[in-house]
Amino acid sequence: MKLSTRSGAVGSRALWAAGLGQVLALLVFVAVVTIISRLLPSALSGGALIAAGVILAIVPALIWLAFFYQQDRLEPEPKTFMLEVFALGILMASAIGIPLVNEFFRINDWLYTDPIAHLLGSILVVGFTQVFLVWAAVRFSVYQSSEFDERVDGIVYATAAGLGFATMLNFNYVVSRGGVELGIGVVRVAITALAFGSISGVLGYFMGQAKFEHTPAYYLPAGVTLAAVLNGLFFWAQDMVTVRGVTSTPFYGLVLAVIIAIALLGLVFWLIRRANAETLSLAGR
Repeated sequence: MKLSTRSGAVGSRALWAAGLGQVLALLVFVAVVTIISRLLPSALSGGALIAAGVILAIVPALIWLAFFYQQDRLEPEPKTFMLEVFALGILMASAIGIPLVNEFFRINDWLYTDPIAHLLGSILVVGFTQVFLVWAAVRFSVYQSSEFDERVDGIVYATAAGLGFATMLNFNYVVSRGGVELGIGVVRVAITALAFGSISGVLGYFMGQAKFEHTPAYYLPAGVTLAAVLNGLFFWAQDMVTVRGVTSTPFYGLVLAVIIAIALLGLVFWLIRRANAETLSLAGR
């Protein structure tokens, strides 16, 4: 028992140390982009806009992808599988998620007309659509693979799919705004990657448990619902201030989103430790 407690404490410290390292890496990235943005024209176009979109979208996602990959220490997943699920998340967002939300549900026509519509639409339309597609990206790819062989794999693979999805959302955000205000934009995309990856990790925990435990029929749908509600609340918190103009600067609109993102990261830390502890317990280690 003493050995188990000590190992858990060491693992916890290592987990938070790794998380801090990723946060510092993101801060450096944000600082560099902010400095560069002061030297660029106020609006970008053509190849410069596409390049800015790719860099701003993919770097934060890759930073967090590397972090979550490192947490699967019992039996690390093949990097090719992780990258394939990441790419599938990008494809889901590009081919289905963004067109479905923007063109089929046409949220820009009604979402911001009323505070209640904004909140409910963020959860029921945006939240559920995006989370369901992340679930589908994992469920119909790696879920039945022999590589999905422990509980924490659900967190790892769902996070990879979620970060891929967030990458496409962030790319679309930068390009649709002509690359303006890159200093503010890089903060938003970094927080979006962190939050969406963490929300997907929550979903992945339920997927891992559902595969390896005898769970009730409502267990996985409850996990999808929880992740969808968290995703909707984050979407609502992130854009309601900047879109509705409640405050004078977009940075204030990101404060609540930052708090939610950090809280979600803490939740995923706990779920990773829990999933690994359950696996070790069953293995008698």
